[in-house]
Amino acid sequence: MPALPRRRSILLAAGAATAATTVSALPATAAQVRQHPDPDRPLVIGHRGAAGWRPEHTAASYIFAVQAGVDWIEPDLVPTKDHVLVVRHENEISQTTDVAKHPEFAERRTTKTVDGRVVTGWFTEDFTLAELKTLRAVERLPLVRNRNTVFDGTQRIMTFQEVVDLARRLSRRHGRRIAVFPETKHPTYFRSIGLPLEPELLRIVRQGHLDARECVIQSFEPSSLLRIADARLRLPLWQALGTSGGPYGHTATYAQMMTPAGLREIAEYADWIGPDKSSVLAPSPLLADAHAAGLKVGAYTFRAENQFLPAALRRGSGPSEFGDAFAEYALHYGLGVDAVVTDFPDLAVIARNDLSANDVSANDVSSNDVT
Repeated sequence: MPALPRRRSILLAAGAATAATTVSALPATAAQVRQHPDPDRPLVIGHRGAAGWRPEHTAASYIFAVQAGVDWIEPDLVPTKDHVLVVRHENEISQTTDVAKHPEFAERRTTKTVDGRVVTGWFTEDFTLAELKTLRAVERLPLVRNRNTVFDGTQRIMTFQEVVDLARRLSRRHGRRIAVFPETKHPTYFRSIGLPLEPELLRIVRQGHLDARECVIQSFEPSSLLRIADARLRLPLWQALGTSGGPYGHTATYAQMMTPAGLREIAEYADWIGPDKSSVLAPSPLLADAHAAGLKVGAYTFRAENQFLPAALRRGSGPSEFGDAFAEYALHYGLGVDAVVTDFPDLAVIARNDLSANDVSANDVSSNDVT
């Protein structure tokens, strides 16, 4: 593979340097960030905000993502004991908050079985919203993203409503519409304990009059999306797809869902599929098959560190060093994905705004290179 052009090397270094800046130091005016692509170019979706640069699912993370130029921001939804939807990667919060440092909550530590998996820790459904608001967010991957730990303790846990309100404020500030992209996490489990996600999600959507330009709902579980579809809100739905096994409580495997027949079935209730980025690489026909079924394709999750990149795009010696992230974006944009879900939205936007500068072909990287 040819060496990275000097200009793109400089851009990558510039992206890394932004980790040391404050949120307010990023471009703040509509004129500065409105290098916005036309509708035919791929969307950039901030995965939990800008999780590569700030602790995920925090206001700082979402603000960074929007100022970097994203189209959508993604909150994962889990409920509190008093049935308020909050945004966390999982309902078990020991890795994303400082709950372990709160002696008043020590006795809440417990072991549960969630979607067939035994998990020990502290769970959102055992806390009221008021109690969760006393906690602070921390970096989930401190060994990988030590730079982000400087923000530990500075951000509160957000509710989904707060994310919606923030997206609207940022839309007005930057002169472009920012959509929210909520994911229902473990919906079958939460229904089983009397805290269903869908009714509260639908209430917030209706109350806020969110339309198809402001909200796209995703889940790995078809049963959750079908409940949303039954509400007839005309919001786009996104069927997320894993790399092995199948959705909890669903008879079909992900492999079966990604066949032409499976994709046609998904198209009956959803507008998008969200496969792992490796699933669209050659020799997979998934991208073409999905488009033939009338589905858009948003690949996840793009990260800049070597350990998350295909072997051919790794640089340096350490797993947490940055590899050739620009080449990976260019590859997938060239393949024709409709969106990328990324921890580093600034790099994705730079790559999108300069597609012609990278000459990586689909033959340079195969699905066999991805770990």
